[in-house]
Amino acid sequence: MILPITLYGNPILRKEVEEVETGSANQELKQLVEDMFDTMYHANGVGLAAPQVNKSLALFVIDTEAFLDEGDTEKAVKKAFVNPEITETSENRCSFSEGCLSVPGINEEVLRPEGVRISYQDVEGNSFDEEYHGKAARVIQHEYDHLYGKMFVDRLSPLKKTLLKSKLNEIVNGKKVPSYRIKPNK
Repeated sequence: MILPITLYGNPILRKEVEEVETGSANQELKQLVEDMFDTMYHANGVGLAAPQVNKSLALFVIDTEAFLDEGDTEKAVKKAFVNPEITETSENRCSFSEGCLSVPGINEEVLRPEGVRISYQDVEGNSFDEEYHGKAARVIQHEYDHLYGKMFVDRLSPLKKTLLKSKLNEIVNGKKVPSYRIKPNK
């Protein structure tokens, strides 16, 4: 099922999330993950966090296949991250143009670590501790930020945020509406 995406200005995007109960018996979690993938693909995204579908849960999904360029040596990553915790980041940083389904029509350069180590569970409750680099690491960090009430625009310089203020206000006030299903702020 395609879920409505919450837009910039919705209070749920600024809240810290709650831990998710995992396990094979949690059919609601499995359905939510499936719906989040469907919603992400419908909106042409590469990642989606639970707060973006109005759920205050420690969960995000990614599929980086559409993010990769022809000739990339990096492999696509498609998975759900439940109760994730970034435990380490690389010292090397790189800048890349980011956008967000909750902030339609705005893309800006964001500086982030090139690599991350992340501990998480899958929907069955199995635990993992993995390292990611490149575009997968970027998408993971972007979605992970959503779980702590942070958005990519918060990582911009004060000058850049000031220049974007009118565009962000258009989103908050419902004047900028994307082509995918949304949950109106008002």
